[in-house]
Amino acid sequence: MAPGNGSFVTEFILVGLTDQPDLQLPLFFLFLVMYMVTVLGNLGLIILIGLNSHLHTPMYFFLFNLSFIDLCYSSVFTPKMLINFISKKNIISYTGCMTQLYFFSFFGISECYVLTAMAYDRYVAICHPLMYNISMSPKVCSSIMLGSHLLASSGAMALPGCMLRLAFCDASTINHYFCDIFPLLQLSCTSTYTPELVASIIAGIDVTVPSITILVTYGFILSNILHISSRSKAFSTCSSHITAVSLFFGAIAFMYLKPSSSVSMDEGKISSVFYTNMVPLLNPLIYSLRNKDVKLAPRKTLSRKTF
Repeated sequence: MAPGNGSFVTEFILVGLTDQPDLQLPLFFLFLVMYMVTVLGNLGLIILIGLNSHLHTPMYFFLFNLSFIDLCYSSVFTPKMLINFISKKNIISYTGCMTQLYFFSFFGISECYVLTAMAYDRYVAICHPLMYNISMSPKVCSSIMLGSHLLASSGAMALPGCMLRLAFCDASTINHYFCDIFPLLQLSCTSTYTPELVASIIAGIDVTVPSITILVTYGFILSNILHISSRSKAFSTCSSHITAVSLFFGAIAFMYLKPSSSVSMDEGKISSVFYTNMVPLLNPLIYSLRNKDVKLAPRKTLSRKTF
């Protein structure tokens, strides 16, 4: 018995993304390339922002943190997913499963709040430009990030804490490629009312509240943009963030803001691939391809090193 979990299960078997043998190797190479691009893209943004002083502004401070979160977020499950594609038996220990669930929740919730902070940054910059330096001072930005991580940590601890109270008896096969909440709940041979309630509360607070806040914030931004002459520039500074928010919150809402019974595991896997693999991959591309400052940063870095 695994200590303290009331369960006879000490390890789980992950079914993976698909059980078709012919697809395992092609999917391995596909997700390997995606993961390499994700790591290089996010690590590249982190290095560029760190090396270029003209990018040491609140907007890029949050982008730096977003890239770090995406880098860690994708690393929580992608390496294990890649190993599972080429392994005969995909096993994860009980402790490893709970650890994966914690970090998946922590980085996912952190991303929700960082995206919200980035929306607030754009709101202050466009709607209250004269107050920008005071409202978005380094101390304020650091406090926002600290608060985001504290909220994420409390939410992330609640989910594994509830799972530790469940008994899984002899059920040990998770119909997923990582330890997600709903596939784990389906294995329990005891009541899942409390974990489902906790998951709903966390989703309500840490997904719904940030998404509504972002919508309201962009409502004010849009209203303000319509009354200024340089509206094209204002739109361009917000377009990257709106795209990133739509991708992330859209996939999260599809999976976690619906009753667990209405989401099939196949739908869940497809949605999970989008927000666990595609979003961390696309974020650095979205922010670099649509941002002149980021595109100019490599040239400035290389020219400074040359001379």
